[in-house]
Amino acid sequence: MSPHRFRKLCFAAGLATSLLVHAVPAQAQGILRDTETEEMLKAYEAPLAKAAGLDPDAVKTYLVGDPSLNAFAMQPANLFICAGMLLWMRTPNELIGVLAHETGHISGAHLTRGSFGAKKAMIPMLASMLLGLGAMAAGAGDIGMVLMGLGQAVAEAQFMTFTRVQESSADQIAAKLLLATRQSPKGLVDTFRRFAQADAMRASYNRPDRFASSHPVGQDRVFDLLQKLESSPYRDVQDSPQSMHTFQMVQAKLAGFVLPVKDALIRFPVSDTSARARYARSFVYMRQPDFKKALAEISSLIQEEPNNPYFYEVRGQIQVSMAKPHLALPDYQKAVSLRPGAPQLRLMLASAQLATEDPSLAGEALKNLKSALLVENDDIYTWYQTAQAYNALKNVPMADLSTAELWYNAGDMRRALVFAMRARGKLPQGGMDWERAQDIIGAAGSLAQQQRG
Repeated sequence: MSPHRFRKLCFAAGLATSLLVHAVPAQAQGILRDTETEEMLKAYEAPLAKAAGLDPDAVKTYLVGDPSLNAFAMQPANLFICAGMLLWMRTPNELIGVLAHETGHISGAHLTRGSFGAKKAMIPMLASMLLGLGAMAAGAGDIGMVLMGLGQAVAEAQFMTFTRVQESSADQIAAKLLLATRQSPKGLVDTFRRFAQADAMRASYNRPDRFASSHPVGQDRVFDLLQKLESSPYRDVQDSPQSMHTFQMVQAKLAGFVLPVKDALIRFPVSDTSARARYARSFVYMRQPDFKKALAEISSLIQEEPNNPYFYEVRGQIQVSMAKPHLALPDYQKAVSLRPGAPQLRLMLASAQLATEDPSLAGEALKNLKSALLVENDDIYTWYQTAQAYNALKNVPMADLSTAELWYNAGDMRRALVFAMRARGKLPQGGMDWERAQDIIGAAGSLAQQQRG
């Protein structure tokens, strides 16, 4: 892909897939954004959060682009599942068990506040390399370098290392949550039994594992969980066929996206014509790139499931990867029509509309971005694209205000202050947007002083 095409498709970051990658440096962790995966995780977590007395909408579950077998919780109510963990799981019930355990840490008040300096929040600080690379390709090198560097502060020191007492407490809470939601504890037992066996093997080779370090697993802990399993009236409850299908499709998508191409094709060989294998290979072929094969795989799935929004999303991404965003628009429109409330689908559609560089589409792109911001108003890439839409519409004051929102949510208060002041000077005094610029100036002013210090 040439630099010019990369500038046009700045949201693709070299590989356009339905997994929007919010990557950060290797010593930190990157967030993978994908509507299908996030909806599955939310469906698993929401009943657990409600049973724990938490607001299900306040508990956020994220997929981390890390190959390790790890899961962790961070304040105020953020759950993280590493890609390696999700790929290692065998059933939805196993993943639900781990989520119940991490929810136990939240409801048990085991979390402590990490220090993020003047950063507004933890999640926005996981800056998007996707955005950074796109900004640099578009000539905004200063913005790109800063955005790519924002993730530096999120490192291993921020991961929660729990005591054995807290781990035991989280286990007890998890068992209660599974009981309250009428789900089997078997997945949690099986998971920790496998970890206990792996721990023993690693110990013999003196090879510690990250999850083992933060979640010490011993046979006594497995025994305690076994007792919970035996006493549960729901111990024999099985995952439904539909739940298993969704889980396996998400796993296949993730495998096709994160595994080395050779490993992904070993796991899903061409001889395997199942839906999940074709789903995985559509991503593998997109990465190679072999767009003809990628289109063939995903189109066969669309023919079988014409109402699956995620298949249309992937086909749109393939078209974008081919530097043909205009061909992607019908597929993105179809995905949005099937899931109108999904902000990331709106963002993908808007990004493709802007990537065509057709001025007549800028207004529609802005409408989609505003819809996305109604759900996720702290997403820095959405604010970046919103600024681009306003620029395309020649609305400089609103482009400046959107850029101020971008930097505010990214945690760079000095830049947020600069752009908010620019916007305030050009917007009609007393209007809603002028008031928002005032709010950012007021909130960012003192924090900008701290960042200078």
